[in-house]
Amino acid sequence: MSERPVSPPGFCLWFTGLPSAGKTTLAKAVTPLLEERGYRVELLDGDEVRLGLSADLGFDRASRETHARRVTFVAKVLARNGIIPIVALISPYRSSRAKARQEIGAFVEVYVTTPLEICEQRDVKGLYKKARAGEIKEMTGIDDPYEPPEKPELLVDTRSQGPAEAAKELIGGLERLGWLSPRRA
Repeated sequence: MSERPVSPPGFCLWFTGLPSAGKTTLAKAVTPLLEERGYRVELLDGDEVRLGLSADLGFDRASRETHARRVTFVAKVLARNGIIPIVALISPYRSSRAKARQEIGAFVEVYVTTPLEICEQRDVKGLYKKARAGEIKEMTGIDDPYEPPEKPELLVDTRSQGPAEAAKELIGGLERLGWLSPRRA
């Protein structure tokens, strides 16, 4: 994990992990903590973006990469305009995340490291159950691979802490890495 100098407010927080790992929950918990510090923030949730910007896409590899490319473009525009885009996107392929990092530049990869069995227990949409029954195909983590990051800036294990605690830890990590100035007591 490389340290970065204090940056202008526009940088991208890119949450990646298996479906139901807790990416969106954590992103929603981090958002108000950044806003309290005076940052402008925009949450780009993969499921929500799919409803609009990527409604024409499926879940095969090419579609997933196109979806990630579209989200990358939006995040890049937001970041260069002083907004912190918080991306909560499975983004299962290292190559897509590497392209996002290259395109955006000011990029912090947050790996939500929740194990598959925990994700399956949390699955409120029932997607894992349907994938195991053969009702849906190309489910990330079941019959389509998830490629964990090799060198994420931050790791979050949602098994050992709740969203509020994990969000505070994440803010501390951003301070240690120089993306945020430490808060004065």
